[in-house]
Amino acid sequence: MSNKMQMRLVVLILIAIGLGIAVYKHMALGFPIFPGERTKVWEVEAQIEFKAEDGPATVSLAMPEPHSRFSVVNDFFASPGYGFRKVEDGGIERAEWTRREAAGKQVLYYKIKVHDNGRKANADSNESAAGHMAAEPPELYLPELEGASRVAAIGLLKDVKQHSSNDTSMASLLVQQLNQPDANPNVKILLDSVRHGESRAVLLMQLLRLMDKPVRLVRGVYLESGRRKQPLVEMVEVLTTKGWTMIDPESGHVGVPNNFLPWQRGGVSLLDVTGGYDSRVNFSVISRTVPVSDMAIREGKMEHAALVDFSLYSLPIEEQNAYRYILLVPIGTLIVVLMRILVGLKTSGTFMPVLMALAFLQTKLLPGLVIFLTIVSIGLWIRFILSRLNLLLVARISAVVIVVVGIMAGMSILSYKMGIRQAMSVTFFPMIILAWTIERMSILWEEQGPRDVLVSGGGSLLVAIISYFAMTNRFIEHLTFNFPELLLVVLGVTLLLGQYTGYRLLELRRFKPLIEN
Repeated sequence: MSNKMQMRLVVLILIAIGLGIAVYKHMALGFPIFPGERTKVWEVEAQIEFKAEDGPATVSLAMPEPHSRFSVVNDFFASPGYGFRKVEDGGIERAEWTRREAAGKQVLYYKIKVHDNGRKANADSNESAAGHMAAEPPELYLPELEGASRVAAIGLLKDVKQHSSNDTSMASLLVQQLNQPDANPNVKILLDSVRHGESRAVLLMQLLRLMDKPVRLVRGVYLESGRRKQPLVEMVEVLTTKGWTMIDPESGHVGVPNNFLPWQRGGVSLLDVTGGYDSRVNFSVISRTVPVSDMAIREGKMEHAALVDFSLYSLPIEEQNAYRYILLVPIGTLIVVLMRILVGLKTSGTFMPVLMALAFLQTKLLPGLVIFLTIVSIGLWIRFILSRLNLLLVARISAVVIVVVGIMAGMSILSYKMGIRQAMSVTFFPMIILAWTIERMSILWEEQGPRDVLVSGGGSLLVAIISYFAMTNRFIEHLTFNFPELLLVVLGVTLLLGQYTGYRLLELRRFKPLIEN
């Protein structure tokens, strides 16, 4: 294999690795491609109220079950005078409050923030996430239908079974029948004879159990902003060949609603209070928007994703802010490569424009240009004076560095006295690079004249300005920091440009008369 083919293979591998990791971070971890993207986070607050019996009190609340669609960002509680901990009962986690002495009305709060993690779950899937729980909840006790209710139930089930094709459609048709009591006398008998306080969900489960169908109750909350002090909504799950399938006992809708957060399943109690009575729990929901990148980082850390644990986000904030600028340097170097190899632009020093662009990031463009031109102009004048002293190179460069430092200090003091704070950022300019630039320009002036000095100096400023606009572009800054692996793509493109030996754009204009002849 030739060297050229080997280089192309290396470039292809670098670009494939860089793009592959970036695509994975976007698709699997949820990192946004564009800056400023925001996502919705739901705050669900459970308010527990009860009356204490003038003694020790223990309150236990079922916590939201792990769900493939929604992930819990964080949770916190507000309960003055109570101790709080999380306990596990039969593989199911619960929140527990305890207090040695409690009297009168007690109010406790438990709040969670959840994020719609739709990238990890299919919103249209009819299979409930309960099939993937670590612990199976106990079954809910249901009284059996007796007498006229049982006869009416058997008649209703017989009619529905004839018009259904599977367990899911049968459950959906049952809900439709229960919503039309006047259309079927059996439904009217069932609704008239149900026990006091029983819900539509319980009745649906009783009917399905008559046909030996595994069912269980699901209580959850709809994530709709503005819901205040609402009880949990009841759903029914039926075990089918595809797994546990959720049915809405009110509408007959099959599948998990997109905005439904399951909170408690099966026979697990929602709220247990020891040392109190007249207890109840209500739920309120509100939505907020947060940056998508913040959510991706937080969820990645919770899941211990390697690309997040071993990334720039694991560094302290100070170092992260430093790398926001450092990671922009390759973008500037790529622009230098493009302008010098493809365009043929001359610059004073190879990568001096990149360092100038970094200085412009701190000083802003116009103040930075004024500072740069002022320092270089004064420095060239001082350099011409030093050239008459016949100093050696090292001493001459050192003298120029000292002069540059003096100029920068003088500009800072003068700008402060004049109230021009933009010029005080002159300290961000690289002193050594400025000294070498002045030295090179002075030598070029002596050897080839002022025209070449203006050409190389103007080329450097032009490249620095282009680099500045590229490095201040919000989209580029977002990509370099959130997807640093894309620097492999920049490296690959740089290596590819390094093999270019054709004409530059400025050379085409230069040789245009030959082409015309």
